[in-house]
Amino acid sequence: MTTRVRFAPSPTGSLHLGSARTALFNWLFARAVGGEFLVRIEDTDAERSRPELVTMVFDTLEWLGLDWDNRGEELRQSERADIYRQAVGRLLEENKAYACDCLRSDVDARNAEANRPPGYDGFCRERDLPVGEDTVVRFATPDTGTVAFDDVIRGTVSFECSNLEDFVIARSDGSVTFLIANAIDDAAMGITHVVRGEDLLNTTPKAVLLRRAMGIEDQPVFAHLPLIVGEGRKKLSKRRDDVAVENYRQAGYLPEAMVNYLALLGWGPNDGIEVRPVGEIIEQFTLEGINPAPAAFDPKKLAHVNAEKVRALSPEEFLDAAEPYLAQGPWNADDFDRDVFLALAGEVQSRVKTLAEVPSMVDFLFLDQPEMDEASVAKALTGNEAAPALLDGAIAAFADIEWTAEALHAATLALGEANGLKLGKAQAPIRVAVTGRTVGPPLFEALALLGRSATIDRLQRARALTGG
Repeated sequence: MTTRVRFAPSPTGSLHLGSARTALFNWLFARAVGGEFLVRIEDTDAERSRPELVTMVFDTLEWLGLDWDNRGEELRQSERADIYRQAVGRLLEENKAYACDCLRSDVDARNAEANRPPGYDGFCRERDLPVGEDTVVRFATPDTGTVAFDDVIRGTVSFECSNLEDFVIARSDGSVTFLIANAIDDAAMGITHVVRGEDLLNTTPKAVLLRRAMGIEDQPVFAHLPLIVGEGRKKLSKRRDDVAVENYRQAGYLPEAMVNYLALLGWGPNDGIEVRPVGEIIEQFTLEGINPAPAAFDPKKLAHVNAEKVRALSPEEFLDAAEPYLAQGPWNADDFDRDVFLALAGEVQSRVKTLAEVPSMVDFLFLDQPEMDEASVAKALTGNEAAPALLDGAIAAFADIEWTAEALHAATLALGEANGLKLGKAQAPIRVAVTGRTVGPPLFEALALLGRSATIDRLQRARALTGG
């Protein structure tokens, strides 16, 4: 039997980091065992599901490189309402489900009076109500016995049927809940392994019971992934955390870095080498190797992985990846000189953590005047008592020397020695005067590219800021 896994997003917004990790682990497993990775669109929520959000999901999967094997033939639950309704009808005919018109307030009142825990109390099981506009359909959960299944990650998991309420499988408007839709669709698609988040673990016994009730004998293998937690070990939240994959894409993270990092959230390679090509991750990946403990999302580690991936790009790959961000730089398009950028591209590549940082590393080369960072100005210029002498000395020294990186370096080194300072301290006000920041590409190579006239003009403007 061909191994088949599925990723079943609800297109109600951007793809969540947790959902992306679920998609990735399904994809890695399928590729590792030579199986199939399928996509199913759970778009039964007509109010929140929109075509453009489906497209966004597909675009994000493509960006991550997670190719799916039923592309163009994705099952869409919105097109299968008749199939679901027929299944509900059969369960009603076989007395495996029943109509219920109880209000939540009535159920709560009965539970309080009987000192029972929250949950539906089976009040309508024997009432033989007709299905109508004011009723839902509930599955008749067995009163006794257990539902047990083996979870690849968590071992044997069992639930007492007496602790499972008669859950709703169809709403009053006739639409079905995801519980029965999932059970039907997983069987229809031949899904052999259900790999999904731990937060859905409590729905699994319901899916097992539904499959049995509908005569589906084969059960898939289950693997419930650990939760992803953020600061304070709290579950990632859309309200509190930056969880949309699209945001990281726009911020200049490489897809291979995102894939590499997400793979580490609950799984790790046998040899301990974490930053590696996706092909090697596939070779080592197993469901059994997933840790059931919550996985902490660390933005700093993601940035580190991304920086490693950026540095691993060839010069051509780096230029191609940086192009969209350079096109949005703060300069006029006509002022951007590709050859000037190419001269510093290698140095920039070794210093940035994300592609979105690239323009700010080189913007001073293509602007009439640099964008001055206030903190940098305060540290290296207005708050630095040595700045006036260093700037005066640089203006004089740079006026007639050979305009090469080597000559500029030598002149600045001598300037520092004359003022009792090492090179790092001596060049700080010069860097801020010319680039607007305390950090950036190698200073003297940048000055050589900027040119004598522009450099001295900026030094003079900075000198005016220091007074005296």
